Amino acid sequence: MGRDLLRILLYVALTACSVLMLTPLVWLVAACLKKPDDLFSYLFFPPVGKLSVQNFGALFTEISFMRFLMNSCFVSGVTVMVQLFFASLGGFALAKYEFRGKKPIMILMLATMMIPGQVMLGPLYELIYHIGFMDSYLGLIVPGCVSVFGMFLFRQSMLQIPDDLLEAGRIDGCSEFGLYWRVALPVSRLMTGAFCLISFMGTWNSFLWPQIVLHTQERATLPIALTQMVGLYSQKYGVLMAGTFLSILPVVILFFVLQKEFISGLTAGAVKG
Repeated sequence: MGRDLLRILLYVALTACSVLMLTPLVWLVAACLKKPDDLFSYLFFPPVGKLSVQNFGALFTEISFMRFLMNSCFVSGVTVMVQLFFASLGGFALAKYEFRGKKPIMILMLATMMIPGQVMLGPLYELIYHIGFMDSYLGLIVPGCVSVFGMFLFRQSMLQIPDDLLEAGRIDGCSEFGLYWRVALPVSRLMTGAFCLISFMGTWNSFLWPQIVLHTQERATLPIALTQMVGLYSQKYGVLMAGTFLSILPVVILFFVLQKEFISGLTAGAVKG
């Protein structure tokens, strides 16, 4: 009886937390479906007769929303693919190879994770400027090609791969890169899904660095475009809410697609045996 009561209380608490966390999202959807005159007249949804998709129409007619959306998709997609390759390759090397200076290198890599990204903006800006990557997508993609966090995620995952499996591949004539590509990477499928989701979210929501690098309006990513919708003398909050809602849809869809891999990947290597 006591256990059933505890379970009921747990479900009630979880339901209350879920409602609390979903309230801003419900308010966002309601704001998207309100006319400009009704935006502050109703707390959530207006009467059915006053629901409107006017904000979505204005979003696609008044600004180049699809262009900004495609810009973000391109930058995020390329960054995720490049990060995935280097992170998994580096994780494989750290997990399955012994070489001189391995521990100091790992300590140095971990130390770089303690440095706030804002501290590196100045030196990184100067480097990108002298290379000639300013106002280009290369300026966004190249600095994010390597993820130390991703390397250690894949290292923990690939530590679970038996060495005998790799030795069997070498006996069969498989190259070292072939062992990574054909053996280690497929086995780490769950970690791949988890890392792709984390990397995509970080790149998709990035604002400060794209704001510094990109100067041409046509190359702007979605977070920059949304901030530019807030004018000095007038604000179209309904259109802004519609753009915000559409901007979070790719992340939500990707999360539901990779939900199983995300949860299983982050717990991979946490329990031995």
